[in-house]
Amino acid sequence: MALYSNHTGRPRVRFTRNAIIFTALLLFALATIFPIYFMVVSALGDPVEAGAVSYSIFPSKFTLASFKFFFEYSEYSYRWILNSLVVAVAVTVSNVVFASMAGFAFSKLKFRGKNVLFGILLVSMMIPYQVTQVPLYILMVNIFELQNTYRALILPGIVTVYNIFLAKQFMSSIPNEILESAKMEGCNQFTIYMKIILPLSKTVLAVMAILTFMDSWNTFFWPLLITNSMEMQTIQVGLKNFRFANTTYIAPMMAGAAISALPMFILFFSLQKYFLEGVTVGAVKG
Repeated sequence: MALYSNHTGRPRVRFTRNAIIFTALLLFALATIFPIYFMVVSALGDPVEAGAVSYSIFPSKFTLASFKFFFEYSEYSYRWILNSLVVAVAVTVSNVVFASMAGFAFSKLKFRGKNVLFGILLVSMMIPYQVTQVPLYILMVNIFELQNTYRALILPGIVTVYNIFLAKQFMSSIPNEILESAKMEGCNQFTIYMKIILPLSKTVLAVMAILTFMDSWNTFFWPLLITNSMEMQTIQVGLKNFRFANTTYIAPMMAGAAISALPMFILFFSLQKYFLEGVTVGAVKG
C-alpha cells in the first residue's frame, strides 16, 4: 500500500499536490540553509559593514580580514580550536569503545540484573541535562579538584546512555547463530566482540561517532562552567570573548563560527555513506 494516492488518471490533482510538497520542502530547505549562508557571508564580508549591523543578502565586497582578525585578536585563538579538537576526539573515541562494549553486553550476554540495570540507564536518560550540571560541577571541583583541566572537560561525556541504547538496539539484530558458531570454533567473548560484532556494527558506530563528535564540539554550557581561564576554553566558549557590553565584533565572531563548523562538515561528508545507511537501516529492517 502506497503512502499516498498516485491519483492515476487525474494529472491536475497530482500536479497540484506535487507542487505544494515541492514548495514546502524548498521553503524548509531555505530556512535550514539560510543561517549557514548568513554566517559564511558575514565572515567573508566587510568587517566595517558587519560591525555597522548593515545586513544584506549579498555583501558589497569579499575579504578574509575577519578571519585574520579572529586569529590575531587573542593569543589563545588556536588553543581554543585545539582544545575543542582534543575534547571532541577523546569523547568520540571513548563513546565508540565503551558504548559498543556495553551494547554488546546488554544485547548478547546473559547476567543477573541485566534488564534492571538497562532499565535504570533508560530512566537516567529522562533526567534533564541542566539538572545534573550543578552536582557534577560540585563533584568535579570540590571532590576531584579537576577544574580547568582536560579531564574535567572529557570525563562527564566519556560514554552516554543514548549511545549504549543505540549500540544495544543495533547489536540485538545480529543473529545469535553467528555467535554460537564462533563459540563452537573456540572463540571467547572478547574475540567475538572484536572479530564479529565490531565489523558488523560499522554503520551504527559511524553514526555514533558523527553524532557524538557534533554534540561534544558544539557543547557550550559545561565548558563555560568548568573552565576559568581563556587558555582552557573551547572554541564555542572562546567566541563569547568577541561580545562586550556595548558592542559585538560580529564579523570576526562569524569567522570563528565558520572555522568551528568546518570539522563537522568534513566529518559528516567523509562518513556520509555510513550515516545514510544508519538512517535507513531501521526503515528496511524486516
